[in-house]
Amino acid sequence: MNNIVYTYGNKIYLNITNVCPCRCEFCVRNNTDGLGDMGSLWLDHEPSYDEIKDAIDNFDFTGYSDVVFCGYGEPTCALKKLLSTAKYIKETKNVKIRLNTNGLSDLINKTENSAAKMEGLIDAVSISLNASDAEKYDSIVHPSFGLKSFDAMIKFTKDAQKYIPSVKMSVVDTIGEDEIEKCRKLCEENDIELRVRTYIK
Repeated sequence: MNNIVYTYGNKIYLNITNVCPCRCEFCVRNNTDGLGDMGSLWLDHEPSYDEIKDAIDNFDFTGYSDVVFCGYGEPTCALKKLLSTAKYIKETKNVKIRLNTNGLSDLINKTENSAAKMEGLIDAVSISLNASDAEKYDSIVHPSFGLKSFDAMIKFTKDAQKYIPSVKMSVVDTIGEDEIEKCRKLCEENDIELRVRTYIK
């Protein structure tokens, strides 16, 4: 498989799964098949750890300082492979590792604290907030777990602060200024940096 590793901007991205429990209104995969130098990020099957490792081994990391787990799926839907891959990268590459996630890992993996498993493996995490309360989140993100998803995402974020050096939340700029400010206030109350992302069409 040649669409596991791709570049976008000055970073390397890892597309390790196409599975996701959400159907976000603004998801980039609704509009295009690929990003960066990759023609398509749709996988013809869910890759094994060995396939992911081979894709990494066959990619030239020269000149890159950052690797991001982010593709056309939620990386924590493949948590075991995510952790094994991060460990392998730590052992073989001199790069920082970031995870872009919806923050629903505990619900996905039916565990109380999946963030703890990322300690020493993930240097930074960006969690998609995208709404200031559970009802708005449900209407925008459409998580398969329903209204409890919002609180689970907030809990994951707070857990991550204990184990991961850099923790940020993000919103897409299409949610409107009023909602962005409510999200900013929520982040300030929890001592979390908020990043406003430009919607990719």
